[in-house]
Amino acid sequence: MTDTAGAVSTVPPAVATVNGPEDEDLEWASIDWRRAEEDVRRLRQRIFTASQAGDLKKVRNLQKLMLRSRSHTLLSVRRVTEINAGRATAGVDGKVVLMSQSKAALADWVQHRARPWIPQPVKRVFIPKPGTTKKRGLGIPVIVDRCLQALALGTLEPEWEARFEPKSYGFRPGRGCHDAIGAIYSTLNGKNPQRVWVLDADLTAAFDRIDHERLMAALGTFPARGLVRQWLKAGAVDRGRFAPTEAGTPQGGVITPPTQWVTSASR
Repeated sequence: MTDTAGAVSTVPPAVATVNGPEDEDLEWASIDWRRAEEDVRRLRQRIFTASQAGDLKKVRNLQKLMLRSRSHTLLSVRRVTEINAGRATAGVDGKVVLMSQSKAALADWVQHRARPWIPQPVKRVFIPKPGTTKKRGLGIPVIVDRCLQALALGTLEPEWEARFEPKSYGFRPGRGCHDAIGAIYSTLNGKNPQRVWVLDADLTAAFDRIDHERLMAALGTFPARGLVRQWLKAGAVDRGRFAPTEAGTPQGGVITPPTQWVTSASR
């Protein structure tokens, strides 16, 4: 199935069969996005509250509900196909989803998944690092993996936001460098500051060396942990050659730490 822009959609064959009356005539342009966002916001808040209270059983039950949520699925597909900078960049299968009909079909498949999905290797590309002559390696997942990763990310975030330290700012929703700068200024600008120094440190190739087993242990009984493990082990394709991944997390996907990459990076 080819979109008008000449890109090929990656809708799995299973979407040809649609189950349930709510899916029969999904009109992408007529979706009430505000209502979908509110449904997801409420569910995320419930997960956050349960995690804050230490009720792990309730957290897991709510996460299962979140992973099946129609609204969450729609927003995840919308994020990947309309909002993210790499929406027109294909993974190893060379496919993207650009047309409304294809987005609706993809959302149906992601929610129901008539057959098990096996994560695909990421496509390895390299883009220049700003201000240096070095290049940053990115791993671009296929469009289906991006949608499923958006689902997993939206489900994981509220659990961990309730557990993170209040003064951590890296890779967290609604936080950034300016928040960290403000916190440092407030600490140093008091009448009798106890800390009058700042440590600036960088871990070389930190994301390339993340231990998979420690990461999986941290996830505990997260309902989609099986998919997360498969994403970690899916490997990468660089100029047509496959390389397995025994450690590290590729940057460039939805669920990995954000990086600035442009559509032309992998063309």
